Amino acid sequence: MLSRMRRARHQEAADLNITAFMNLMVALVPFLLITAVFTQLTIKELDLPDTSQSRPASDEVKRGLSVVVRDSGLTLMRDGRTVEAWPRTDAGHAYAALGQALAQIKNADPGEDRITLLLEPGIAYDVLIQVMDAVHYLPAAQQGVLVDMYPRISIGDAPATEVAP
Repeated sequence: MLSRMRRARHQEAADLNITAFMNLMVALVPFLLITAVFTQLTIKELDLPDTSQSRPASDEVKRGLSVVVRDSGLTLMRDGRTVEAWPRTDAGHAYAALGQALAQIKNADPGEDRITLLLEPGIAYDVLIQVMDAVHYLPAAQQGVLVDMYPRISIGDAPATEVAP
């Protein structure tokens, strides 16, 4: 036992070989820096309701332009009246038709920039984002240039029943 302790004291510390790790870092760091440029996040600004205040009267909710998003389809409403409705098909919701109808309304009233999305419970997040893109940007974006149509988007709960035209 004593001899082991004497040998352990006289042994030199082993050098760490970090050559393989350094080679990995030399290859990995430039790769990560190059790919980080292509990662972009898009942030959408929303007007969410303030839960500390009382609920607005039904007349206040009905004013303005709104899109009711249901699993059964999309309904475009203005001042509480149905302007147009698109049932859901096998291909999904009619986002392009919604965008075209909103573009016509925008041409008639270019000063308006607010819209409310009223969502039925259980609507998928992807559907919400697709509708937000359809109402936010003009559908005829040429050469990748996005033009704002209704950038001020509010979100709320859809009425319990369908509204008659």
